[in-house]
Amino acid sequence: MIAESRLRTVGVVLAGGIGQRVGLNTPKQLLKIAGKTILEHTLDVFDGHPEIDEVVVLMAAGFVDEAAELVRRNRYTKVTQILQGGASRTESTWRALRALGDEECDVLLHDAVRPLVEPRIISECVAALQRYEAVDVAIPSSDTIVVAVPGPRGEIIRDIPDRSRLRRGQTPQCFRLSVIRAAYERAFADPDFEKLPATDDCGVVLRYLPDVPIYLVPGSEHNMKVTHPVDVFIADKLFQLAESTAPALTDDEYRRGFEGRTVVVFGGSYGIGADIVSLANRYGAAVHSFSRSLNGVRVEDAAAVEDALARVYAETGRIDYVVNTAAVLHMGKLADAGQASVEEIVAVNYLGPVNIARASVKYLAETRGHLLLYTSSSYTRGRADYSLYSSTKAAVVNLTQALADEWACHGIQVNCVNPERTATPMRLRAFGDEPAATLLSPSAVARTSLDVLLSRLTGQVVDVRLTR
Repeated sequence: MIAESRLRTVGVVLAGGIGQRVGLNTPKQLLKIAGKTILEHTLDVFDGHPEIDEVVVLMAAGFVDEAAELVRRNRYTKVTQILQGGASRTESTWRALRALGDEECDVLLHDAVRPLVEPRIISECVAALQRYEAVDVAIPSSDTIVVAVPGPRGEIIRDIPDRSRLRRGQTPQCFRLSVIRAAYERAFADPDFEKLPATDDCGVVLRYLPDVPIYLVPGSEHNMKVTHPVDVFIADKLFQLAESTAPALTDDEYRRGFEGRTVVVFGGSYGIGADIVSLANRYGAAVHSFSRSLNGVRVEDAAAVEDALARVYAETGRIDYVVNTAAVLHMGKLADAGQASVEEIVAVNYLGPVNIARASVKYLAETRGHLLLYTSSSYTRGRADYSLYSSTKAAVVNLTQALADEWACHGIQVNCVNPERTATPMRLRAFGDEPAATLLSPSAVARTSLDVLLSRLTGQVVDVRLTR
């Protein structure tokens, strides 16, 4: 329901480009980053934002059906129109503005290839439109900007503007519908408009409605635009390091999500796994726990994993959620590690998740279920004395993102929880007693794990941090 204090708010995702500067002959917004297309990441933010009431997509010619399939597959509820984009940014914008009808509304025009836009930016834009009719998103320029002019043997500097006053524009660019329409109507009535240097939507308002102030909302360095080949790699790493969150749910929401469902937990005899078993049981799920100490099921044994899942399916007729918390930690220099230790940590921490994934896919495809894996904060950078542990945990993150991509066509979600230092028996064995206030409790990680299982996230690394 739209709050009475504000107009209907429409997010327009402009995905009409074909990515020539990235070196592609297909739209760059269909490139996959962190297990999903760039367009999906962007739509995740807008469709999931509580202050966005409707989403309109402008897609490159020839790819409208692909965009429609992504919307269907992700079950986006706010996307009302998928339109073919124009030959230019201004033409795509104008097609969107004409499609919005005559009712006044607020419009947020966003580049589809800025998939890392933060919900905070959208919220601040929506709030600013309560007071202003035009809003832009910008960040200070950390680089010196020079004005270049042709010289006798190439370009030369003509001027160096004061950097303190310079900003780098981002999106969304936001307007009252009647205002941005009026600006474009005046622009198209100007015979010289097509001859002007390429400009954005705020540029159109600034030129043709100069009396309308354009308010600035602070952007983010992460809100980058994927334009050049290197941007693809930077965006992928930013997604890998980004902190994804799942909404915290109520007891009633947990019961609705787990009653009548089957949960399988590998590594469920102690620590985080045991708390997941306890919580899921409390909320009405049929929970089956497997571990080396509980019933002799080792995740590194592919046949044992397959047999465990087959027995659960034979008993319950369905498997909705598969969770793997099994892991081992051996610290020390790689050169000093015994062969048995090397083989164990690789087998448990990496081959275990692989075995579980391979054995569970057919069951999860039936229920459009969820596979949940676990990593460690050490996955972001290899560290001395953690070479095997950190590298296997990095492999789990990449496995998560790859499977989210592979299994999207089956409706299966795959995510990875990344808890901060947690008071588990494994950590106690490795580090001894530590101040309790410095560690997460296994139950806190378990509750976040349930939130993730019931969320719409997929292909994400979900951080769990100690509240300080």
